[in-house]
Amino acid sequence: MRFAELEHADVAVWGYGREGRSVLAALRRRFPGKPLTLYCGRDEVEVAQSHGDASLRVTGSAPDADALSAHDVVIKSPGISAYKPEILAAIEHGARFTSGTALWFGENPEARVVAVTGTKGKSTTTALVAHLARALQVRTALAGNIGLPLLDLDDQYAELWAIELSSFQTGEAGPLELGVVVSLAEEHLDWHGTRERYVADKLKLADVSRTLLVDAETPLLMRRTAAHPQRRTFGDAGGWHVARGWIMRGGERVFEIASLPLRGAHNAHNVCAALAAIELLGLDARAAAASLAAFKPLPHRLTSLGVRDGIDWIDDSISTTPDAALAALESLRGRAVTLVLGGHDRGLDWDGFARALRVHSPHAIVAQGAAGPRIARTLQNAGLACAVEEAADLAAAIAHAKKTTPQGGVVLLSPGAPSFDQFRDYAERGRAFARLAGFDADAIGEITGLGIA
Repeated sequence: MRFAELEHADVAVWGYGREGRSVLAALRRRFPGKPLTLYCGRDEVEVAQSHGDASLRVTGSAPDADALSAHDVVIKSPGISAYKPEILAAIEHGARFTSGTALWFGENPEARVVAVTGTKGKSTTTALVAHLARALQVRTALAGNIGLPLLDLDDQYAELWAIELSSFQTGEAGPLELGVVVSLAEEHLDWHGTRERYVADKLKLADVSRTLLVDAETPLLMRRTAAHPQRRTFGDAGGWHVARGWIMRGGERVFEIASLPLRGAHNAHNVCAALAAIELLGLDARAAAASLAAFKPLPHRLTSLGVRDGIDWIDDSISTTPDAALAALESLRGRAVTLVLGGHDRGLDWDGFARALRVHSPHAIVAQGAAGPRIARTLQNAGLACAVEEAADLAAAIAHAKKTTPQGGVVLLSPGAPSFDQFRDYAERGRAFARLAGFDADAIGEITGLGIA
């Protein structure tokens, strides 16, 4: 869909987060006096009305099917599930739904795009692609789910667009040059409904990608993308992969992993994905690899906050799946780790996580938040070698972790669950973790490199 189709339509915007505000701004740039309806949270009404937009009707509640059906087009935020009954009913009555992402792709069909998705690693990989391309003097945009809505860069030019897409957005992308899927596991079942639908929605990116790059070490991903006519892989011995402490291109050593400013084997794997993407774009990946040493890791991703009272504190608040928490633990193998788990409960399966911890248990586990009791029961029933305790919330979990972690040990926040039971997002949770540990949360900073450079 393009903006021109909205000029004479009855349009509503649903959601007033980062994406919703970006959509409203883009609509006002094109249609200054057009009547619009905004559906937002009750606590957002005052802010939405404070801009003095007389043509904007603000409703501080979620719309039902009848309200949605009254509009020709509803532009919804990504976090609102496309499978809500009221949305499906409104579609049956003729309402059309779109998004800021879909509108950007509709307006920019000729843009050179590499779009990255995955259950984990997508933000870091997207940022790495932008970093490597910029090192080769390519004017590159870094945007999307990583923290900058595409419409915020409306009408701006870039030679290359490095775009992160969540599973909520992969079905909204238009035709693009290169799609990258870095991992595939269970997540966001509250949005997608079932594991199979999550996988199918994630892989909608393959349908619009002229070339598709996937992880050769993920069997499900390899099976589900086997029919793509231009599928390429990373992680296998013939291409970009990790071996014997090096980032390799086939049999050639290219970059020593010890020199990477990123912690964990999974991040070395993400580097391989980014280098393979750069190569598939026709750029000199080997030449760009030297710039990896200067890459600035994204915050809240295995970020060491420092040592306080003899304990090393590590913020991995971005971790929202059990697999991500396992990867974080693996990066700290051999250390006495107190792992803080839990948050919003999306009903994910923790049995595989428990089986993995039977082999390599941390020093202790504290399960907190809405998902805490269920996680704790699963881990306790698995008979782990470490203590598993429950805490009501993050503050209580950190207080317990301070008591149970030995000198020289690590407190690792890698919750394996979203933050929405207690916090607005993973970044707010990470900052709270820093404050509770005794650090300056304001010093953590934001993601660098967003926008065009």
